[in-house]
Amino acid sequence: MNNRVWIYSLTETKSSEPLLEREYLGTVSEMYMNGDYAAVLFEKKIQLHMIEGDSDNDRDSRLFPDKDTDIDDDITCCSLTSDFLIFGTQRGNIHYFFIEDWKFVNEYRHTCTISKMFPDHSGTKLVFLDEKLDGYSYNPVNDELFKLPDLPSRVTGVIWDSCQSDSHVLIVFNEEVVVTYTLHRDIVTGEQVQCVGETKLPYGYRPLILYAGELKCQTQSGKLVNLALTSHAYFGNLNDLTPEEIYIYQAQLIEAFHNACMLKRYNEAWKLAELLNHTEHWLHLGKTLLNHLEVQLAMRVYRRIGDAAIVLSLQGLQHIEDRKLVAGHMALLCDQFDYSQQLFLESSQPLKALEMRRDLLQWNQALQLAKSLDPQQIPFVSKEYAQQLEFTGDWANALIHYEKGITKMHEEHDNTCKGGIARMSIRMGDIRRGVNLALELSNRLLCKECAAILEAIKQFPEAAMLYEKGNNYDKAAQVYMKARNWSKVAEILPNITSPKIYIQYAKNREHEGKFKEAANAYEAGKDYDSVIRINLDHLKNPKEAVRIVQETQSVEGARVVAKFFQNLGDYASAIQFLVVSKCNAEAFALAEEHNQMSQYADIIGDDATPEDYIAIAKHYESHGKPMQCGNFFFKAGDYAKALHYLIRVPPNDVDAALDIAIEAVGKAHKDSLTHQLIDYLMGEIDGVPKAARYLFNLYMSLQQYREAARTAIIIAKEDQAAGSYRTAHDVLFEMYQNLLKHKIKIPNEMVHNLMLLHSYILVKLHVKRGDHMKAARMLIRVASNISKFPSHIAQILTSTVVECYRSGLRASAFSYAAMLLRPEYRSQIDPKWKKKIEQIVRKPDKSEEEEPTDPCPQCGALLPQSTLECGECKNTLPYCIVTGRHMLKEDWCECPHCSWPALYSVFREFVANGETPCPICGEVVNPQQLSVVQEPNLYAKLGEPTNEG
Repeated sequence: MNNRVWIYSLTETKSSEPLLEREYLGTVSEMYMNGDYAAVLFEKKIQLHMIEGDSDNDRDSRLFPDKDTDIDDDITCCSLTSDFLIFGTQRGNIHYFFIEDWKFVNEYRHTCTISKMFPDHSGTKLVFLDEKLDGYSYNPVNDELFKLPDLPSRVTGVIWDSCQSDSHVLIVFNEEVVVTYTLHRDIVTGEQVQCVGETKLPYGYRPLILYAGELKCQTQSGKLVNLALTSHAYFGNLNDLTPEEIYIYQAQLIEAFHNACMLKRYNEAWKLAELLNHTEHWLHLGKTLLNHLEVQLAMRVYRRIGDAAIVLSLQGLQHIEDRKLVAGHMALLCDQFDYSQQLFLESSQPLKALEMRRDLLQWNQALQLAKSLDPQQIPFVSKEYAQQLEFTGDWANALIHYEKGITKMHEEHDNTCKGGIARMSIRMGDIRRGVNLALELSNRLLCKECAAILEAIKQFPEAAMLYEKGNNYDKAAQVYMKARNWSKVAEILPNITSPKIYIQYAKNREHEGKFKEAANAYEAGKDYDSVIRINLDHLKNPKEAVRIVQETQSVEGARVVAKFFQNLGDYASAIQFLVVSKCNAEAFALAEEHNQMSQYADIIGDDATPEDYIAIAKHYESHGKPMQCGNFFFKAGDYAKALHYLIRVPPNDVDAALDIAIEAVGKAHKDSLTHQLIDYLMGEIDGVPKAARYLFNLYMSLQQYREAARTAIIIAKEDQAAGSYRTAHDVLFEMYQNLLKHKIKIPNEMVHNLMLLHSYILVKLHVKRGDHMKAARMLIRVASNISKFPSHIAQILTSTVVECYRSGLRASAFSYAAMLLRPEYRSQIDPKWKKKIEQIVRKPDKSEEEEPTDPCPQCGALLPQSTLECGECKNTLPYCIVTGRHMLKEDWCECPHCSWPALYSVFREFVANGETPCPICGEVVNPQQLSVVQEPNLYAKLGEPTNEG
């Protein structure tokens, strides 16, 4: 009889005596021990007793069942943990006996006999088998029971993982296979058991202990070996995989990824997801983490995916301690709305369930929750529900809920509900109530909405009234027109912006014979052709029709007006309006028929086609008018014919013809035409040489600037010899600027002549300003080159003597007075100054202060202010366009229009009033436009090519 037990201490190595020897009242079938107690199952009873201890202690031993319990059942299996004795009975009861308190703490009734049970190390998780060979996971805290899926047949044992981080993992095994399960409790979907994988068990292996996925087994020879579970494969060497191995073992890696998610091995799952690199796996990992309430890790995953919405949602959950509340949010993210509501209601913030249903537009559930959680929210939920019903077309129920939404405390909310009542009342046929509510609220948008509903059901008077109340005058006018209420249209006409409405109203007025009103409405609607038609046909007001055509350039209107004037015999006006209406062929025929070609030519201007110009040219050709013929051949682009006729014009038209001919040759760029025109200008065709300025203009038109420069010098000399100094100055200046613009070196003769002419022009400027010293210096410069001014030698010398004498330059005055008294000039002296000049010569006073000096802008050597040649560096110096003196480097500015230099201090004072023109180019200069040039180009205006334009 197997009823005796010997217990030895493994720590007592010196003694071979048993720690305890005990005999029981029946055959021992199972025995379990913890640190203090032993539980022995024999004859369908359990004996719980201490292994060591005081025999007098009342907790030394206890037999189950006993007289102190109401258990009247046979015990079929048991197990012992550090805190609990757990046993199952024939009738399917599971009992938890708490050793510390020495009493039963839990009982669960199963449907059939319990055959085996396997608790974890703490006893808070239990797997048991019943007589039907089914396995279950049991939670003694809440009595939840889950059936183990894919349970192997003839189960011989269950082992829980001893690793703390894997305490949710267990294996179920028989003699052939080991099946790995994972038990999840704190997850969104509730407690559940998942089958992870199956591992074949070698023959003769008996599993003993499981730790972190490694199973320790005993062979038949008693040797201990490790068995790696397939559910934990590919967890250890992920960093060593090459891309080729990842591709080859992709299916195994995917399986390992899913196993890692089920086993809560999130680090391995992350690495596997990185290796697989597919959005599908990242999403699976993210949903798994949400399900397990792993907020921080879930944020990392969704940030990696790029789902900002979920990341932001999770950030708000980081510091929430209520797990039910967090689980509710997680269930919401996983689209488990009913379970999310349950969790929210169990949490510290049950109103979150109401918010969720409102956000999901699930209004029936939201109203039920509002009634139980916060009745004050019912009106607001009703309003939102009504808006949804209105959108879907359920107007009757929408009206009911809008009415329920009235609070009489929140004005804005109530006005929204009243607006809904107004719309729904109209839709349900209670038009008076709806219209009165809309008018009472005075909301423009509501009036527009109600008006649109009324218009749709053809209630035009009320619709138009509400459109007008809502300041939507265009729609109001349209609806009034539908109702044939033209008087109301007239009242709101000033507020209408749509041209179509004006036109429609105008047509009605025209039909009624009210042409003035119709014309005004047509004009407001921008139907100008109709305005013109009414003014001509009905109002007999051609002046107004002409005004409309001139302002609008209406083609059709112009054709109508042209026809009107043609009938009146006013062919010039008819031609004008035919051209406006793009009927050039008709206009030309009319002009040719009635000898109005000059008017036609003036009207078409520069906007006609080459064909139009050729037609006019041929007309003038047939009438022997070479000037007009050449002009219009030029406009048509036929430059050869244009030149042919322009050089054959009468003498009184030569000037105008040559200007056109020069422009034509310049645009043609043909040597034959150029030579032909030059021959004409030189007089070889008609024996009459033309003025040199035409040759200059030709060279300019042909962009032959060197030849133009030489011609300009000749022209300037002619003008200068004739005493036209301003004309010569302007010609040289224009040529000067053109040469600079095209980066062509300026001839020294042109530079010198322009300097002399500008110095002479500055004399009048200085005299007018009362600055006789500057005038005298400029006159001395001009008098030194008096041969350049042959027409006014005596006058210039006289002015030089007078200004020098006034300025105290007595020696210079004596010198030029003596020159002036030479026989060839004496007779030309103005009698006004003759005695004074003779006196200066008879009584010479040769005292004269030396001219002040300024540094040369190039080398810095001191030289007189009016001197333009430096004796040290031998350079020609730039001169100030205001004073005529040489420039100073530190006082340099430029005219903003022509870029010629001037002394900044002098030029700014010279143009201080903002209306003074530049002395050389004539453009008005504002003092605000002037600034000191820090690094001036010393030779920009002295003949060296520059980039200036």
